[in-house]
Amino acid sequence: MISGWDLTGSLDVYANNVTIIDSRITSKNWWAINLRKGYTNLRVLHTTLIGTSTGGIDNGGADYGVSNNSDGSFEVGWCDISQFGAAVSTGHGNVHDNFAHNQAMFINLGHEWVHTDSIISSGDDTGGLVIRHNTLINEDPIDKGASASVGLFADDGPVANTTVDDNWLAGGSYAFYGGDAGAHNIKVTNNVFSTEVHPNGGYYGFVAKWNASGAGNVWSGNKTSDGHVVTP
Repeated sequence: MISGWDLTGSLDVYANNVTIIDSRITSKNWWAINLRKGYTNLRVLHTTLIGTSTGGIDNGGADYGVSNNSDGSFEVGWCDISQFGAAVSTGHGNVHDNFAHNQAMFINLGHEWVHTDSIISSGDDTGGLVIRHNTLINEDPIDKGASASVGLFADDGPVANTTVDDNWLAGGSYAFYGGDAGAHNIKVTNNVFSTEVHPNGGYYGFVAKWNASGAGNVWSGNKTSDGHVVTP
């Protein structure tokens, strides 16, 4: 267990059953915390993660608050995460009760504005992802990289077995990207789509790429912050 640390740097986890709790990490690396492939049961709890858009190695920025490259158990809860391209990058696990805000804005080594998402999944993962009771605010302008508050993308394969429930979502090009064609067993329920960044949640709207005909997909109880029903 790592508890009570105030670290300037990052943690690259090559171990099982690691818990990081009540700590603060200020990172100039690709990530603040990274779980390597083949390891399991990383828990990041009650921790503050701060990136940088001026001193990181990706042409000045840090890309991920917590990055999961493994297939095993994974949890991020009750954390304050700011100044990263993505607060959490994972295809499975339990991501809950976090505050992700002040997304990074920087031009990466590919000479493009880094795409910013509060929580991002790249598909091709059937392990089960729960995104619940988070406050996810992507204030970045779209001409400087804003993508989503929750981005379920099929970059690596179909998106599956994902629950997005009881979150506060604001900002991005669209506040929510729903996995596109092939997405299945995606349950999006009881979320509040805030208009604090854009009148329609995201710059272009509340939701994009929702596969209404996907097996097991459910859209229910999603409303704007002033009580209007949000439909994909």
